[in-house]
Amino acid sequence: MEARERRYRGISKRAAIGYLVGLGGEQVDEGTVDGGDWTASLSATKVGVGPTLQLTEVAVEFEGDPEALDPLIEDFSRKAMRAGG
Repeated sequence: MEARERRYRGISKRAAIGYLVGLGGEQVDEGTVDGGDWTASLSATKVGVGPTLQLTEVAVEFEGDPEALDPLIEDFSRKAMRAGG
């Protein structure tokens, strides 16, 4: 079992959960998605960008078999980058 954390700005926690469900996971609670051989735990905070702008930053901690995490994180990141920018 391996854990990897990634942070994404400009997307909502709700959207991130939707992406993970679309990638084969099932929402367990308001911040956890279980994909069988992987689990993702999500949290969201506001971060400052410059003197007046704030963005939502979603932290995702992926846990699971490294062979399952590699394609999952790549696919999720692709979806998150399109949404955020």
